Amino acid sequence: MQRCEWCGDDPLYVTYHDEVWGVPVHDDRHLFEFLILEGAQAGLSWLTILKKQANYQEAFHGFDYARIARYTQRDKTRLLGDAGIVRNRLKIESAIKNARGTLAIIEEYGSLDAFLWRYVEGVPLQNQWTSMQDLPAKTELSDLLSKDLKARGFNFVGSTICYAFMQAVGMVNDHTTECYRYRDIKALAKQP
Repeated sequence: MQRCEWCGDDPLYVTYHDEVWGVPVHDDRHLFEFLILEGAQAGLSWLTILKKQANYQEAFHGFDYARIARYTQRDKTRLLGDAGIVRNRLKIESAIKNARGTLAIIEEYGSLDAFLWRYVEGVPLQNQWTSMQDLPAKTELSDLLSKDLKARGFNFVGSTICYAFMQAVGMVNDHTTECYRYRDIKALAKQP
């Protein structure tokens, strides 16, 4: 079975590639989770974050953004002492700030889903890359999303992070054309 070369043979990466990466996500909490995890990954490998994902889910109360938006200094101190997550003060503070920004977006757009997916008009973009070297690190669209999120007070949402987020939540299909998941993900885009 041919897969995108980036996932290699690490079982955690393979499962993520086969079951998660590129599958369209429309649940606000799940979208928020990926936004926070992609920001936490800055400067680290994605595998490091995948290994800590369950710890993040527990430490951040299931990524309940309404609850995270109310976090206090006590919560920040608790998170800074949690070895199960990336203990970076700026990344922890950005998760709280981004939760508050998410609530503002939901108030304005009705959902985080509606806000994010309008960038691709509700339909995943279908790229046709033949090798991993063809994949961009960012695009004009991720530049726009990054600029918009930053203007709304979000942190750790640079264009490269935004593009990785868009790939993860299925806003773009960046499986290479020889990957067995390419057609599966493309078919998901056609479902109502």
